[in-house]
Amino acid sequence: MDGDRRRWRQCVLAGAVFAVCMAGTTLPTPLYGLYQEKFGFSELMVTVVYAVYAFGVIGVLLLAGNASDTVGRRPVLLAGLGFAAAGAGCFLCADAMGWLYAGRLLSGLSAGLFTGAATAYVMELAPRDGSSRATLVATAANMGGLGCGPLLAGILAQYAPWPLQLTFVVHLVLVAASAAVLLRLPETVRERRPLRTVRPQRPALPSGVRAVFGPAAIAAFVGFALFGVFTSVSPAFLAQSLDVHNLAVSGLVVALAFFASTAGQLAVGRVGVGRSLPLGCAGLLAGLALLAGALWWDQLSLVVLSALVGGAGQGLAFRGALSAVAAASPADRRAAVISTLFVVAYTGISVPVIGVGLLTGPMGLEGAGLVFIACMAVLVTTAGVHLLRRPVPTR
Repeated sequence: MDGDRRRWRQCVLAGAVFAVCMAGTTLPTPLYGLYQEKFGFSELMVTVVYAVYAFGVIGVLLLAGNASDTVGRRPVLLAGLGFAAAGAGCFLCADAMGWLYAGRLLSGLSAGLFTGAATAYVMELAPRDGSSRATLVATAANMGGLGCGPLLAGILAQYAPWPLQLTFVVHLVLVAASAAVLLRLPETVRERRPLRTVRPQRPALPSGVRAVFGPAAIAAFVGFALFGVFTSVSPAFLAQSLDVHNLAVSGLVVALAFFASTAGQLAVGRVGVGRSLPLGCAGLLAGLALLAGALWWDQLSLVVLSALVGGAGQGLAFRGALSAVAAASPADRRAAVISTLFVVAYTGISVPVIGVGLLTGPMGLEGAGLVFIACMAVLVTTAGVHLLRRPVPTR
């Protein structure tokens, strides 16, 4: 019993480290308006700065996604914390656009290292019969950390001094504390090999997976694209169209989407994989419709509802997609297939978001948002109809 209690304590501490790292990736969300005022860049540059993060994540997933299986969990996680600290340092020192690009790229590298390694680490630290609860810890740490980032930054920027500095000072302190905690936790990879043995993971899609992968990947793409828009341009919409200049409110709206996603992911266990994907697509479509209504009628309540409904749909769809693809993949190709799904998902928070930025100049923020919503609605409707006609295997 004492051994189980100790292992659960280690599992929760690893989850806290995971949350600190992921929170750092969303800290700048409510601050982009302040950076625009300071540096005088356009809405397009906001989306490009945001999308640089996705390129960092994708690069790590392709080049070193399996590094923690080779060299151990703790070295990879410590490297991730190092990138997180360097990213916070870039934002702390930012006096030109280049610092923002560098900070976002380093955040992406940090998240790319943490996403797989920290999830595996949390699961491995838990007692053997606690895989379900360990999944809850990992999910809450990942999406909950992403949600806490904009909430913390918004509150500090609105109600504390030094709005562009204090947030990142606090994060550096949390990263240092996380490193100290990580150094006291045990390593779970028993047979470690040198770093030179790490090999890039090429995206792979065996023929037997393709029928499941297509609609699952579309749902993941749309869900991440919706999050991308919420975390890049929603603060600007709140300020420009709804006259909401309170940064804490902006941070809270974005945080609600991530918290709702956590709830959606946790609901998959009860709903089942077979139903979670089409239900997730329906939730994403409803969230997009609510966001369209918010843009058309300038209603804050619809923005909040869109974050809650769309976030829950994203959680259902993404965990359902991950489970379905993993179940359909051969054991010896599973890691490569899952990496391919993550590459598609993170492409969703870069390409469509930059498209919104490009359209903002000629069409305005509302017009660009409506075009984005129409395109994503077509995609997610196509995936949902396909899934209703051909449900994914539930094994």
